[in-house]
Amino acid sequence: MFVQIRKWTVTEGNSDKILDRFKKKPGQGPSLIEQREGFISRELLVKNVRRGEEEVLMIIRWESEEAWKAWEKSPEHIAGHKEQIKEHGGKPPKPEFVINMEHGNYTVVE
Repeated sequence: MFVQIRKWTVTEGNSDKILDRFKKKPGQGPSLIEQREGFISRELLVKNVRRGEEEVLMIIRWESEEAWKAWEKSPEHIAGHKEQIKEHGGKPPKPEFVINMEHGNYTVVE
């Protein structure tokens, strides 16, 4: 199994903005990524904090690294990024509320 983890650190009160971007909307069917062969699951997690910076994790599980690479190279995935570039006239700027964004790819060993 292959796992992607993305972590956003955002200013206080802004974790919902990340969640809104990635959460399923009511009545929405499977997303393009969920329809991909080899996709297993996706989870959104919010770190419990009383105040201050907030963290949001997105964990995506794939059957294999090859399945993930096929998604990354797919016309649907590329079109989504091209649409964002078109909307912003280049690479979209990092929102002001995002302090940091990290990502990593992992192979499950046990």
